[in-house]
Amino acid sequence: MTQSTAFDPKAFRQALGSFATGVTIITTRAADGTPLGLTASSFNSVSLEPPLVLWSLANNAMSFEHFRDAGHWAVHVLTADQEALSGRFARRGEDKFAGIDIEEGAGGVPLLKDCAARFQCRTASTYQGGDHLIFIGEVLAFDQSETAPLVFHGGRYAHATRRDGPGEKPRAAELAGSFGEDFLGYLLGRSHFQFFGQIRGLLAEAGLTDEAFYLLSTLTLKHVMTGAELERGMAGVLNRSACDAIGDLVARGLAEQLPETADQGVAYQLTAAGSDCALKLIAAAKALESQVLERLGAGEGAVLKSLLNRLVHAIDPGVEALWRPVD
Repeated sequence: MTQSTAFDPKAFRQALGSFATGVTIITTRAADGTPLGLTASSFNSVSLEPPLVLWSLANNAMSFEHFRDAGHWAVHVLTADQEALSGRFARRGEDKFAGIDIEEGAGGVPLLKDCAARFQCRTASTYQGGDHLIFIGEVLAFDQSETAPLVFHGGRYAHATRRDGPGEKPRAAELAGSFGEDFLGYLLGRSHFQFFGQIRGLLAEAGLTDEAFYLLSTLTLKHVMTGAELERGMAGVLNRSACDAIGDLVARGLAEQLPETADQGVAYQLTAAGSDCALKLIAAAKALESQVLERLGAGEGAVLKSLLNRLVHAIDPGVEALWRPVD
């Protein structure tokens, strides 16, 4: 651990970032009725009897006077999938409530929907704390959902997930020195086979191997994919099997090879039959995914996907994403 003897504001901020916090949006109404809101991570509990919570606001915040003068405000604890909402309310100079369906809470305060928890509060007292004003609120009403919260740690958004209990330990293999149930390769392999085992019957009906299905799915990402794009997309997954798989799809009329051009070289696209086949199989896979994620919970499902994406890039930092960015 590095100990800082000279007080450096930047280093101090980084040190504070070591403390993981939830992410909240605080809302209120100005005297003229305008809805106001901002993202804050300074929320905390104070007392159960009476029910009190606190948060703080920078003295130079644009909405400082409105919150200081407001008699009521609401705290919204965001869920793991509300990162975009957090970003919207953290930015200045835009209509943060545009297009958002809101409810009305105590004192006319605007309430956002689908949050992990909401606390409707009356300002009980305020205290000046350095460059921030600390708000103490009496909780008048609250509601909660069993949804994983959005977390902020080390200057970036993070996920929160449950850990196994202390008594839940993986079994060791019988042979000394061999891997156990917590070996990454075993967990990835078993989950892969168990997941796709539930749709392999559909692949067999369609006459597709695992490799052909992977390639068929990849061809749905873009209307036309060049041979170079397919090669990059298959790198580390199919490699030598890619040529056999694409040849099989073309031979069966599920894909077609386009005339070679100087600009893009060899290129491929799905035929109408290929698109229909891919949509049916992907629909079945997505239905299975929904069932699995429902059992895991939305928050832990998001954590799993995030970690798997990071794992792919950790194993092969040069892997190229073929999907278009999500809006």
